[in-house]
Amino acid sequence: MLENDNYEKFKKDVLALAKIDLNSYKEKQMRRRINTLITKNNVKTYNDYVALLKKDREKFDQFINFLTINVSEFYRNPDQWKILENEVFPALIKKFGRNLKIWSAACSTGDEPYSLVMALSRHLPLTGIKIIATDIDKQVIDTARMGLYNEKSIAAVPADFKKKFFTKVGNSYQISDEVKKRVEFKEHDLLKDNYPTGCHLIVCRNVVIYFTEDAKDAIYAKFHKSLQTGGVLFIGSTEQIMNYRELGFNRNKSFFFEKA
Repeated sequence: MLENDNYEKFKKDVLALAKIDLNSYKEKQMRRRINTLITKNNVKTYNDYVALLKKDREKFDQFINFLTINVSEFYRNPDQWKILENEVFPALIKKFGRNLKIWSAACSTGDEPYSLVMALSRHLPLTGIKIIATDIDKQVIDTARMGLYNEKSIAAVPADFKKKFFTKVGNSYQISDEVKKRVEFKEHDLLKDNYPTGCHLIVCRNVVIYFTEDAKDAIYAKFHKSLQTGGVLFIGSTEQIMNYRELGFNRNKSFFFEKA
């Protein structure tokens, strides 16, 4: 049985150790996930687990990886990608020109920024595309840079793109260097790091649901500041922004919000 009353101290220890503020995450959900991991590592108390994280780099990396929600696939919710490709991209190009600044926030294993490159290649030459992709988790960024995916991950990729941009390697699929070159990966914490400025499109999907309401509002407010007027925020199908007007957005389509 874990010393649950020590969780407050544990949160402070994690903040000092990993610079991750667990107060911004929904507690019940997060605590359950952490307790499962601690038990898996045969540790009895939060204090003992912190001691383990301090001395064992592998366990520390495992912990960060476990905290990060990495459920990712290319073209997730294909209908929304069709709207992005057929309506949002042409409107943004018409409004801002061909040098679009696009940020894929909490990009996980790279499926999303690489999908953005491919979708945008219907409108612009690959050499004119640049995506900034960020995530809090160094391990998933390393995975993203490698660009090797299983069949399930790429199931929704349009057939012509599968043929053009992927090579089969064993049971996996390697994304082409020409797509990889269009994405710049960086570590970034949505809760505490500075946000890019002057963005025309920000894509952040199915991540903010794990945060408290206050943290969500703070993140959406920062996204608003990051966007140019008329820029678009694309969110996930599991998310809603009920107070989008107060935050300075107009609702474009179900999951697309334009900076007013």
